[in-house]
Amino acid sequence: MDLRKIKKLIELVEESGIAELEITEGEEKVRINKSGAVQNYALMSPFTQPVAAPVEQAPAPVAESSSAAIEPAKPALPEGHAVKSPMVGTFYRSSSPGASPFVEVGQTVKVGETLCIIEAMKLLNEIESDQNGVIKAIMLENGQPVEYGEPLFIIQ
Repeated sequence: MDLRKIKKLIELVEESGIAELEITEGEEKVRINKSGAVQNYALMSPFTQPVAAPVEQAPAPVAESSSAAIEPAKPALPEGHAVKSPMVGTFYRSSSPGASPFVEVGQTVKVGETLCIIEAMKLLNEIESDQNGVIKAIMLENGQPVEYGEPLFIIQ
């Protein structure tokens, strides 16, 4: 199995909520197991013994002072109603590559009008406006991954 494929699978497991992934291609078998503090990755072949390369996560730094920890500043959302993602997936502004986007900044939308598509597990889910108004901001770029509850659009 190609090392690039294995690295990509490791990245997918780390980004997703799954704990274990096992894939078999011909006689080669890869099992990726993600546990709490230590992540174990094993590559197995019928001709070799399992190879384990544990990767330990560095512990979080501990604040020495009793004052509140300083969090990195999050970019402020523009004023208005945030349409949030109902699922984890990939954000698409149009129905197909090369097609015009469903909405643009400054466009007036009505309740039920399609704003974007989120692809999750090979299913295309249309995300509709839940409020009448004008699109003030589009928070993601086409093709970006999106998390549950992440703001997609600001409507005012």
